[in-house]
Amino acid sequence: MQYLVSVIDDGQAEATGRTDSASAAEAAAIDEFNDRLQADGHWVFAAGLAAPSSATVVDNRGDAPLLTDGPFLESKEYVAGLWIMEAADLDAVLALAADGSKACNRKLEVRALLREE
Repeated sequence: MQYLVSVIDDGQAEATGRTDSASAAEAAAIDEFNDRLQADGHWVFAAGLAAPSSATVVDNRGDAPLLTDGPFLESKEYVAGLWIMEAADLDAVLALAADGSKACNRKLEVRALLREE
């Protein structure tokens, strides 16, 4: 089963004056964690995300598309990156997420991907 593991930044990067989400030490720990995910067959995809200020919200439910600069939701906490992980079950991915949280020094949210095979 595949899971979306979202990395939640709660402002620690901004609080230290950094424009990137991860410090050099955190980035190195994330690289090591990613290598382990790949070696153990849990890796599907991972990426960091640009700052929320770079977002554009698109709503085309009406007569014409409405484009709004900025994030959908203004919040101190935001999704700073993600992993798509392959794991046998929720317990297995939660164990991986605990290690990922330690590596990136952030809270993580885990959600199963719903898709038809």
